Amino acid sequence: MADLIKLLPESLANQIAAGEVVQRPASVVKELLENAIDAQATNIKLIVKEGGKTWIQVLDNGSGMSEKDARMSFERHATSKISSTNDLFTIMTMGFRGEALASIAAVAQLELKTRKETDETGTFIQIEGSQIINLQPTQTSKGTSILVKNLFFNVPARRNFLKNNTVEFGHIQDEFFRIALAHPNISFTFVNNDDEIYQLAGGKLAQRILALYGNQFKNQLSVCQETTSYLKITGYVGKPDCAKRKRGDQYFFANKRFIKHHLLHYAVKECFDGLIDPAEHPFYVLFLEIDPKHIDINVHPTKTEIKFDDERTVFQIINSAVRKALAQANLQTINFSENVNNEMFAHFTKNTKHNYTNTNTNNENANEWKSNNNEKKPTQHWQELYQNMASKTLNQTQMSSQENIELKFVSNFDNIHNIEQSEIKAEHNTLFQIHHSYIITQTRAGMMIIDQQAAHERVLYEKFNKTIESKFGASQQFLFPLTIELSASDFELIIDLKVQIHSLGFSFSVLEKNTIVINGIPADVRAGTEKTLFEGFISQFKENKASLKLPTNENLARSLAKKLAIKKGTKLSIQEMQNLIELLLSSQNPSYAPDGSFTIVSFDINKIKEMFE
Repeated sequence: MADLIKLLPESLANQIAAGEVVQRPASVVKELLENAIDAQATNIKLIVKEGGKTWIQVLDNGSGMSEKDARMSFERHATSKISSTNDLFTIMTMGFRGEALASIAAVAQLELKTRKETDETGTFIQIEGSQIINLQPTQTSKGTSILVKNLFFNVPARRNFLKNNTVEFGHIQDEFFRIALAHPNISFTFVNNDDEIYQLAGGKLAQRILALYGNQFKNQLSVCQETTSYLKITGYVGKPDCAKRKRGDQYFFANKRFIKHHLLHYAVKECFDGLIDPAEHPFYVLFLEIDPKHIDINVHPTKTEIKFDDERTVFQIINSAVRKALAQANLQTINFSENVNNEMFAHFTKNTKHNYTNTNTNNENANEWKSNNNEKKPTQHWQELYQNMASKTLNQTQMSSQENIELKFVSNFDNIHNIEQSEIKAEHNTLFQIHHSYIITQTRAGMMIIDQQAAHERVLYEKFNKTIESKFGASQQFLFPLTIELSASDFELIIDLKVQIHSLGFSFSVLEKNTIVINGIPADVRAGTEKTLFEGFISQFKENKASLKLPTNENLARSLAKKLAIKKGTKLSIQEMQNLIELLLSSQNPSYAPDGSFTIVSFDINKIKEMFE
């Protein structure tokens, strides 16, 4: 019988290895940026086109390579980082396996130019599918330039799995943020489709955070630092006001390497219990300095997953450091000219509320329903909440348990949906509210429970859908315009959606790159919440875009409805409850919120009788 086992051809072996290292264009960006950092570069430029599918280029002013090193860098498992098994436990560089360039060259058309400072000429190498097709001396500046064209050109099945350019660019931007935050001392330039997105000067970590996320974070960062014999922690934790429902703005770096670790994230989030909504996630950028012998980074080819030899200790130290940072913050601001460990702070300055006048007052939908009770944000008076966290958490746990028992009890009955409006007409004299979250009323057939937040989302969603279609929405104009600085990606998104956003009632103009001036907002928005509303609206839109396949107009309507809807915990008057019910029952689909959850649960009187009999 013939032998069955044989060696794979080198080109095929490289393509298989590339499947682990190069998953999408963002993987290439990560590897090339890390190589530039390992080469001691102080200035790095990233250029991408069409979501990185056709063009990814990284230029650096690092140490460069000799001709021999340039050729060897494309061999599998060729590395200057390790030479023995013991070296695996003392790694401080970004890369060490020697797989990246070989894997990239196996599935792309690649060009490399590099020169060491001591050499008069550099080296040019051109590779396609692992095959060197050109190698010659060239004139080039000190450092290295790597150009990756037509990723997966020779593996069309892999290329077909890539998402659209917008999604792939988003993944590239995520990798860029991680690298830029991990190395604030390095200058970075990011160019997308010939447009310069970021120009980041080397500096302090706090300055880098502002450059990436905008000046809205200037008064929202708390210094976090802790030093023990096992672990040192430095960085910043966002105050509760800047927590968001979207995950992704949470960064852990172990010895300057970005890592993902569910347990460590929980160690931080637990500190915010009672300070933020359970569905929200805090912002943080935390650096862990630990002896490499205590961690194993050789867990996964992407090197984002690591193991600690004592996870419990790491958890406790991080949890303690974050709690101390929140407790000591007292809403003081950071001196951004100082380093992360500087304890000199400026006094906190409160945001000024903006007065506004209402335009389009003749619009019949402008004042459909309006609560006179100010909605309480979960972060209001968060300092006091923190000081009494233990008692508050206990009370919330007891309340949550009680609500769960009641919901299980209710679920024993048949839910009645999509029934005639006349059958569920609320009785005026039987309206009442429980837990400031649900409205209960008697109906002809029995009783009805309404989720006030879901109901209001349905009403607002249908209203905003109509205003986008008609391109006219009620707007209230500011006497004093509000200036908002945005991240580069948010700014581009808003410009692309300018017409639709205007139709919802937002009126804004561009002041300068990444900065807009808001002159008006949708009618009936409570004073003092304008900035939070606009930023939350955009954040919700991006969250929906990432997780749901929705048409743009529907996404906008759903996002704004979710942000403007009255929240659970808001006390309503009898008239407000009645108005809300009437608006809900007159909507096109009163039984469901925009996300598909129920707005109404009805109980037949006979079912109620059966329970007692």
